[in-house]
Amino acid sequence: MTTDHATHDHASQAGNDPMVTGEAETGHGAHEGHAGHGGGHGKHAGHHVEMFRRRFWWSLLLTVPVVVTSHMVMDWFGYSLDFYGMDWIGPVLGTVVFVWGGWPFLAGGVQEAKDRQPGMMLLIAMAITVAYGASLATSLDWFDLDFWWELGALITIMLLGHWQEMRALGQAQDALAALAALLPDEAERVAEDGSVESIPAAELHVGDTVLVRAGARVPADGEIVDGSAELDEAMITGESRPIAKAVGDKVVAGTVSTDSSIRVRVTAVGEDTALAGIGRLVAEAQESRSRSQVLADRAAALLFYVAMAAAIITAVVWSLLGHGDEAVVRVVTVLVISCPHALGLAIPLTTSLSSAMAARNGILIKDRLALEASRTVDAFLFDKTGTLTKGQHVVIGVAAAADHTDAEVLRIAGAVEGDSEHPLAKAIVAAAKNRVDVATASAFRSITGRGVEATVDGVDYAVGGPALLRERTIAEPHELTSQVGEWKGRGASVLYLVRGSEVIGALALEDEIRPEARQAADELQRLGRRVVMITGDAQQVANAVGADLGVDEVFAEVLPKTSRPRSPSCSSAA
Repeated sequence: MTTDHATHDHASQAGNDPMVTGEAETGHGAHEGHAGHGGGHGKHAGHHVEMFRRRFWWSLLLTVPVVVTSHMVMDWFGYSLDFYGMDWIGPVLGTVVFVWGGWPFLAGGVQEAKDRQPGMMLLIAMAITVAYGASLATSLDWFDLDFWWELGALITIMLLGHWQEMRALGQAQDALAALAALLPDEAERVAEDGSVESIPAAELHVGDTVLVRAGARVPADGEIVDGSAELDEAMITGESRPIAKAVGDKVVAGTVSTDSSIRVRVTAVGEDTALAGIGRLVAEAQESRSRSQVLADRAAALLFYVAMAAAIITAVVWSLLGHGDEAVVRVVTVLVISCPHALGLAIPLTTSLSSAMAARNGILIKDRLALEASRTVDAFLFDKTGTLTKGQHVVIGVAAAADHTDAEVLRIAGAVEGDSEHPLAKAIVAAAKNRVDVATASAFRSITGRGVEATVDGVDYAVGGPALLRERTIAEPHELTSQVGEWKGRGASVLYLVRGSEVIGALALEDEIRPEARQAADELQRLGRRVVMITGDAQQVANAVGADLGVDEVFAEVLPKTSRPRSPSCSSAA
């Protein structure tokens, strides 16, 4: 990429970083369905993380006195309690826990039975129902079974497991909320008479024309019909530099017009937008099941039939032996202990830990089977913009022409760019404030597609890229040629400080590499894994970043839709 394509004339490269889902990303925190893991586990549709959290804590609170006053537990630990009404604690509190705390499992079990797909929910429902019935019969002196404490503990453990699973997956659900937040709530629709009215963005229709002001987000996918601007499309492409757009160019909902107002004809709304497509990918990621969950669901289905068969055999054998009462006790015991306590807690907790760790590190897991298989991989592919780099430009070099100093160039450039909202301008201002005393500018003016102008100390200056020099027929000073050529060779954005008809200095800007990216690459290579960078950026930019990081291989100019290089641009950067 030459700086003609990525300068402050704010034309930027057409490259796109395709690995958007790996950058920011991860659910059940607001995932109302929680039906994503299928099988037995996902039949409690309509429930969410807050419901499981609340039911868990209340069930735990009610279960503690049931356990403490259980005669079986007292025998185990060698203590005794005896007070008025103690015998009612189990029946009363156990009934509350069964009906209220166990409701999600009872409903899920009924649904599995209706679907003729027995699984974990049906096993849990069967176990707690049998435990409740046996305990109630014992309280009525029909049997001698003490299952109230087992009932309460079982329901509480299952609620804990499902709460932890949904809480962890809720962090991935936050990705959907973040995507939704990219869309503005309102849009400015242009009427046929040219007037502009503010309406809810949801009321836009295909064919409407909207006004997108400088600094505002595009409310729907569309095509520019009037004006030109530079749009920040990092949320879609990962490209860190704003991309110049003019009449006839496509724009995507959620992207930001950084410097000018444009009018856009809407071509897609709602579920047809590119942003909605990304949202569907996130939702599909949440619904993917890990191999352990698949195995757990299969095991639960098999266990249901095994438990029923064992219960029937137990009932028949003990009845033939002439012990009818003992047959009932044994059948109840078989059905209660067949409940998959370990599966019900272990699977959600492992999912919780892995999902939470990934979400905290900005990783959205699109397929949990892939996560489990990651231990066997021998190469890691990283996106560049926003992953290995910060997605924010910094000034990496300043060069002054004859009779000027680097500090002077930075001081004046920082002043000229002071009122600009452009990302490159902000980087220059930040560098100037950190290194020199920034001058005061006045009469700020933006030159769309070229740069900016301002007056500093009574003198007019301009900052822009090669397009600015071409427009004003200004030659680059020979003393800057070598340095600028080096910057361009590594794909840096080069901006010039112009006074009148002469260039008095140049500045180079690059996307800043994350310090932790070097550490990650070094650690993976130490473990014998290959580190590969894949990006939509131009080849020389990708090569420069790859060389700085010491990665093993670089794939540049990769299109997001095809995930294939636009040209044979794979090269070694190590």
